Amino acid sequence: MNKFISVHDVPDIPGMVQKALAYKAAPLKDKTLGQNKRIGLLFLNPSMRTRLSTQVAAQNLGMECIVFNAGQDGWALEFEEEAIMSGNTVEHVKDAAPILGKYFDILCIRTFPSLKNRDDDYSELYINQFIKYAGIPVVSLESATLHPLQSLTDIITITENYTAQRRPKIVLTWAPHVKPLPQCVANSFSQWVNAWGQADFVITHPEDYELHPDFTKGATITHNQDEALKDADFVYVKNWSTFNDYGRIYCNDPSWMLNNEKLRLTNNAKVMHCLPVRRNVELSDEILDGPNSIVTQEAANRVWAAQAVLSEILKGI
Repeated sequence: MNKFISVHDVPDIPGMVQKALAYKAAPLKDKTLGQNKRIGLLFLNPSMRTRLSTQVAAQNLGMECIVFNAGQDGWALEFEEEAIMSGNTVEHVKDAAPILGKYFDILCIRTFPSLKNRDDDYSELYINQFIKYAGIPVVSLESATLHPLQSLTDIITITENYTAQRRPKIVLTWAPHVKPLPQCVANSFSQWVNAWGQADFVITHPEDYELHPDFTKGATITHNQDEALKDADFVYVKNWSTFNDYGRIYCNDPSWMLNNEKLRLTNNAKVMHCLPVRRNVELSDEILDGPNSIVTQEAANRVWAAQAVLSEILKGI
């Protein structure tokens, strides 16, 4: 593996899941794999779980880890080719990325969409420019459209929590929020569940909240949340803004918030969320503090997802 940007970089999802679970059982079993290797974590926007879990994973593999908050501590970067840099940007990625490629053996990048121009965001210019110019393996810590480490974590967590012989029913449900959020997590979760191919997958959201069909193809899509929740084994709760009329909130209906009454429609489903979560807006206290919530386990598994990915990349260096 020479990069980790989407599910397409993982030829064997079940194998990667088992690798992560093996690290969970024995975190330091490959503690010398990354010895004398250095990993850089470059953040263009804030993070807590992604930052800390990736640091822990790298250290478990014996790597030296350096974190840099580019948005706060570095020069404003320019990403457009042939740009005339007479504005606010100070350094071009063509100059910065090759230097980072000399400092590190693996470079991890976290970017974020503007939610202003769909074509710009979905071009994934920022992370693609780092891939183009860094000259070393690049790992996405979230990009403008996808969050692959989160989605691998989600598949790991579902695998841990499901023992029945039949295929699980997994529901991704839209939730209200106080501001427009990216489609990254919803896109990525849809992409990974569909590629995994081991579940019956349903996506439910109000009208006008359709995701890009490249990510949802293979899923059943409905605007009827109650219908979607019926007999579900896992319910993944996430807000996202509109895709077609990009980055907007049309509906903020509080009735879409998951609570115990809605949960009774399910097969005693486990409830997931990537965090952070707006309590009693996206998810009710009774769900988050109740026995069906596995959000803490899900977040803890971020370490093992990152460790599995980094170990695969280290084997090729």
